[in-house]
Parts: sequence; C-alpha cells; structure tokens
Amino acid sequence: MSSGDRRLTLLRDGLADRRLEGLVAADRFADVTPMQVSAPVAGLRKAPSADAEQEDQLLFGEAFDVLFETGEFAFGQARRDRYVGYVPIEALSAPVLTPEHRVSALRTYAFAEPDIKSAIVGLYSLNALVTVQAREGRFVKGARTGWFVEHHLAPIGRFETDYVAVAERFLGAPYQWGGRESLGLDCSGLIQQALYACGRACPRDTDLQRGFFPEIAEGDRRRGDLVFWKGHVAILLDPDTILHANAHHMAVAIEPLAEAIARIEAAGVGAPLGYRRAA
Repeated sequence: MSSGDRRLTLLRDGLADRRLEGLVAADRFADVTPMQVSAPVAGLRKAPSADAEQEDQLLFGEAFDVLFETGEFAFGQARRDRYVGYVPIEALSAPVLTPEHRVSALRTYAFAEPDIKSAIVGLYSLNALVTVQAREGRFVKGARTGWFVEHHLAPIGRFETDYVAVAERFLGAPYQWGGRESLGLDCSGLIQQALYACGRACPRDTDLQRGFFPEIAEGDRRRGDLVFWKGHVAILLDPDTILHANAHHMAVAIEPLAEAIARIEAAGVGAPLGYRRAA
C-alpha cells in the first residue's frame, strides 16, 4: 500500500484519516473533526509553526477536516482542494455551517454594524464563503463575522462566466508564495481562484493542474489556455500574451509570451512543458 501524494493524503506521523484505511499504510486511523475557517484568511503550513513554509491558504467559510492538534495548530485537509497541512487553531470554528453566498467582489470589508462608518471586522477575498444570518437595508450579517454590503456577495450557484476576465481583476496584486487571497497570491493560486469564481474545480499546484486539464497543440493556443513550465503556469490572454503571478515582477503581470519564455529559460528553468485548455 502507498501513502500517496503527501500534499493530498491526510496522513502524518503514522496517523491517517479513517476513510483511508485499506488504502494507505499507517499505524493508526482516526475520525476527523469537521471545522470551518472563521478568520478572513488562514495560512496552511508545511509544519506546525508560524515560521513554516506556507503551501496554501484557506479563505473564510471553507471547511477543514482536522485529524489532530499539536500546540497552536491543527493538522487536517481542506475540503475545497484536498490540500493537507497545519492551520492555526484560532482560525477555525465548529460546527461547519452551510454557506449560501460567496464573496463576488475582488475584496470587501465586513463591518461591526450595518453601517460603513462602523468598525471594520475584516477584509475578505473573492470566493470566501458566507452564511447569511440577517439583513438590514443594503447589508447582510455573516455568521462568525460582521455585516457585508450585499452586492459584494453572490448566491452559491451564481458564478462568473469568463475566468480570464476574473484573473485580470488581480492585475498588480503582489506575489505571495502559497497565496490565494486578493492581497497576494502565486501562479497556481491565481488560476484556482479565477476558476473557482466560475464554479470550476481546480487543483492547487502547477503539476496537479497540468495533469488535470487536457493538452493542446502549441499551434492551437487561444485565449484562456494555460502554458506550463516546471513549477510555473500562466494564462494566455491571446496566443502571444500572458497574465501570471510571478516572482520576477513580484506581482500579477501581463507580458509577451516570447519574452517570458526567453527570460524563464535563461534563468535555468527550461522551455515550456506544454499548453493545456482550461476554458
């Protein structure tokens, strides 16, 4: 029996999710405790430390199945993209509430009262999930948070139709390794967030995304296709122009595909691995 991909297998230190019994090798199996992110955003880290590498982020309202706790961190698995890691316990709450809305603005504030002059509770990013408890005027009260301006939310099931246009809204956002929030994200996080806004599933990392989407011939590329390098991905705005979150610009940027290919190859990464169709 195999332990599978470390990133996607709820197994650590010989303890595994009971649902994996017979599928992975482990010393012990246990039931998970379903929890939900109650902070605007929470880093999912490689080890139980605030200084550990951030491999992903969880947004407000996303469910996280906890296998065990250690110190101030919970080890578990994000339900939305199946990534496993350590999340601060203080960022989680129970029980898991059923979200009825998602944040449809790139980012929005929640306020302490249904009044834009009241204290700010937090800043929430596109695709955060909200359970509405009350309405007053143009505001709705989110469970475990404050009051949102309702037109910054959309009912679950009402999605965008153009994932490239969604991705373009992130233009200029800083590059953040492991990020998925509107204030900073990485190359694969940008793809994932844009597709989520359109109701589309998408894995977290570039190698997983490359295996998820169908391959196309280089001469067939068009707007919305993805170009992959080792450890990097970009969106084609047209056959010769890309949009990508990248560490060269340290931001989401637009540039000619040919320039990116030359620069990335000169840096020792190599030529593109191929093109995939996401739209």
